[in-house]
Formats: sequence, C-alpha cells, structure tokens
Amino acid sequence: MGFTIEDMLVVAQNRYKMKMVAGNGGWSNSISWLMMLEDMTIIHNFSGKELAVTTGLGFQKETDMLKLVEELNSHNSSGLIVNTGYYVKEIPQSVKQYCDANGFPLLTVPWEIFLADMIKDLTFRIFVQSTTDEQISGALIHAIENPEARDLYNRELLPYFDLDGTFQVALVTTGDLDKMDTVERKRIAYRLQLYLTNLTHNGHFFYYDSYFVIIMNAMREEECAQILDSFFDRTQRKIPDRRVYIGVSDQVKDIENLHFAFKRARAAAEMALKRKEGLLYFDTMGLYQMLYLVEDRKLLTDLSGKLLAPILEYDREHNGDYLVTLESYLRNGGSIKAMSEELYIHRNTILYRMANIRKLLGCSLETPKERVEYTVACMIQKM
Repeated sequence: MGFTIEDMLVVAQNRYKMKMVAGNGGWSNSISWLMMLEDMTIIHNFSGKELAVTTGLGFQKETDMLKLVEELNSHNSSGLIVNTGYYVKEIPQSVKQYCDANGFPLLTVPWEIFLADMIKDLTFRIFVQSTTDEQISGALIHAIENPEARDLYNRELLPYFDLDGTFQVALVTTGDLDKMDTVERKRIAYRLQLYLTNLTHNGHFFYYDSYFVIIMNAMREEECAQILDSFFDRTQRKIPDRRVYIGVSDQVKDIENLHFAFKRARAAAEMALKRKEGLLYFDTMGLYQMLYLVEDRKLLTDLSGKLLAPILEYDREHNGDYLVTLESYLRNGGSIKAMSEELYIHRNTILYRMANIRKLLGCSLETPKERVEYTVACMIQKM
C-alpha cells in the first residue's frame, strides 16, 4: 500500500518531533511525494497522494489555512505538515475540526526542524517503498498466473504476507480502465488508494488485467467487508461523476490458491458491471458463480441460444414478452397465481402465453430436467 502516514510517523515522531494533531481517520493514506508550498498556486497540479509541507508563511490567517486544507483535500492530497513556531504559532481549532471531520491528516513539526533534511529523508523512503511495492505487485501477479511455481514469488512475498493464511481479492473497475492512458489511470488509482482506509501492511493495491486489484491477507471476513463497504461508500461520495464497480471473492487459504480468489473476484466484478451493482460478493451470486467462471462464453451463448431460439425469434417478430413470461414461470415454480401477481397480468393471458410457449419450445416444461435447462438458459441471457 506504499509509504503511508503511519509509516512516516514511525520514522518522524522522534527524529523530527512530528505530531498528528487532527485527521486521524487518514492514518493509512499513501504518500506519493512531498511538495513544499507557501501559496495555493501549484495545488491545481496535484494528481493525488501528494503530502504538502508549509512553513505557514502564506497561511498565517485562520481563514487562509482553512482554505488551504479544503483545497488540498479536494485535490486528494495525502495530508499537510505545518512547520509551527514562527509564522504559525498554533493550529486554529476550525482547521483541526475540518481535518477531523474529513479524515484529512494534519501534522506539525517544530520550527527548529530543518525542513530540507526532513523532506530529503522522507522522499528517499517513499522512493524505496515504491520500488518495493512494484516488486510485491510483480510477485503477486506471478502467484496469480503461475501458482505452482512458488519459487517465482515466495521469496518476494514472505517478508510481507502470511503465505499460509487467508487471501481475499477485490477487483475494482469503471468499465473503461483499459481504454485510459497511463496518466489518467494513475490519477484514479491515487484517489482510490486514499479512500481505502484501514488497510496498510496486511494488504496490497495494484493494477493488473484491466482491474485495480486489492488483496487482503490474514484478515477476518468481517474486517474485509467493513473496509470494502467503507471504501465503496467513499468512492460514491468522492467521485460522483464516475461509477465504480467492485467484485469480491470469497476467502481462500494459502498463496497457491490466490488465482482462484482472483478468478472469483473477476466473475463478481463482471456481474456487478453488467447489472450496474456497485459492490458484489462472489458468495451471493448463486448459480451465476459457475456461469461466470466458464471461460468459454461462446459455449454458454450457443447453449442458451439453441434452447431459447423459438422464444427469442417470436419476441423479435411480435415485440412480445414470452421470454419474460417464461422466466417468471420458472422462477415461481409454475404457479399461475404467483406469475399473475408478479407480472400484473390476468391469469387467462398467462395461460394463453404458456400454451404458446410450450408449443414453440416443443416441451411441457414440467420435468425437473426441462426446468433446470431452461432456467440456466434464461440466466445466460442476462450475462
């Protein structure tokens, strides 16, 4: 998850007397770079995850500092460090309240700290962590693509993951990630990582196979669900102009089974995108679990098309609702009363339609085999 506010505090609390004075909700924010600023001119160039540093020269008034944190937060900055003691004696209460309310990290270092040394030190640590993250991402991709070749990934992952523990995968898409240029995709990735709170060293975030991948390791399912629910809620509020769809696998045990979790998360993500459901868990997909895991989609469409061809052709030629009627019949176990209530159609109309449907299909739809076959065929039509 990169070099985070938490990581920085571990290093800087003693070395630079750094304190977190507000915005504790953003303790897991990743940092891409440190940016020194004394006015707001360059903020519009922020792409996300920048940590701003200021002496407070241009923000000595309470209103100016409040405006600063508001602008930084709106541009998805990781947080703000204020060099207190000269231009800014004390952080205004209104600024602290805003940071607390928005989970925006606000940190201070005393005036006697030489900022150039601190920035140089922390920037180097960010660079090292970024290199490590790339290595981890590569090893996880090896684990997904070549699970049996543990020598390709074990050594890289062992220091950071419980390889014998549980793994759960969430895949995030907007439906067009593979069509974006690298800069735009990174901009979205930076924003998403800021919204992925409470996941640091027991997880990892990277881009692979047209998805943003979130891997959670050795965590209880309830913890994972809380993190993902909060993440989805924040994406909806913070990126209202772009829909995000998330598919979540069940948990698997042992790194060798990570590829199963990835495929199941992909199945859930595909179904979420198709149905425009923001957050979908593989465990809730029912029979669609198997259907979406079939890689030969032509086999499925051929099977469905062959069984339902007479119905589909009739609906096309007569602008009819026979497929909808058949689905209702199968869903309600053949109950005409339930179908009538569901479709708001008189029972005589339903009886007439079903007689025609049976004639078109050439079967009674009464045997378990027939009902299962046509139920699956109708499900495939919705994929």
